[in-house]
Amino acid sequence: MGKKAIRYAVVDAFAGEPFKGNPAAVCLLEEEHAAEVADERWMQSVAAEFNLSETAFLARDSSRAGAAAPRFHLRWFTPVAEVELCGHATLASAHFLFTTVLADHGVVEFMTMSGILTARKVPASDSTGVLGEEQAKPFIELDFPMIDFVDCNSSDKTPSIPKTLNGASIVSVHESAMDGDLIVELLSGKEVVDMLPNTDEIRRLVCRGLIVTGPTPAGSGYDFFTRYFSPKFGIDEVTPFRSLTLCYMEITKPV
Repeated sequence: MGKKAIRYAVVDAFAGEPFKGNPAAVCLLEEEHAAEVADERWMQSVAAEFNLSETAFLARDSSRAGAAAPRFHLRWFTPVAEVELCGHATLASAHFLFTTVLADHGVVEFMTMSGILTARKVPASDSTGVLGEEQAKPFIELDFPMIDFVDCNSSDKTPSIPKTLNGASIVSVHESAMDGDLIVELLSGKEVVDMLPNTDEIRRLVCRGLIVTGPTPAGSGYDFFTRYFSPKFGIDEVTPFRSLTLCYMEITKPV
């Protein structure tokens, strides 16, 4: 008898319709897939085949059978490496579970390299009190850690950043205490949008990835614009957004 097929989906996070937002592949590894759960090389090969910024792998934690909140092991892979935390692929995983095997549950926990993460369904809100069919669908709320950051004054990490960003006006440079990402704040969100990064220079930086952010004009409806680059991990730029950057963004949120 052949091996049972693995259930998977490609989910467009942060989008209300297909082919928009930030896509992630989600693979559900069930009990009969024990070999795949233990095979990192297989997971990496699958992620390379999908060739999306992240592929998520889920495996139910059987030790919590009957618990109020089901728990799944969750791992994330880019096309070239495993990562410690990924926001949009976690959101995609929660959506996949809530619409398939956990349709009757409102909360799910994920056991990850960054600790226990929680996703829960929350009702859609509408100030008019009248919800259309699409608006009535629940949102998914994620409970993520706040990642500490430190000022980055290391001469071996920052000297080429102006060249990397082709002369953009830099306000500050910080470093993630978790994964070594560099966080560069520019003078304005417009500079973030207009910036033409030098991918080859980003690849040479002594860091995993480069987050570039800047405040938006008053009245824009947003707090900041952000872009993320990680060519070393096979991601020249994550578009439209890398939700993990929200774990850092207190440095640019207006007071």
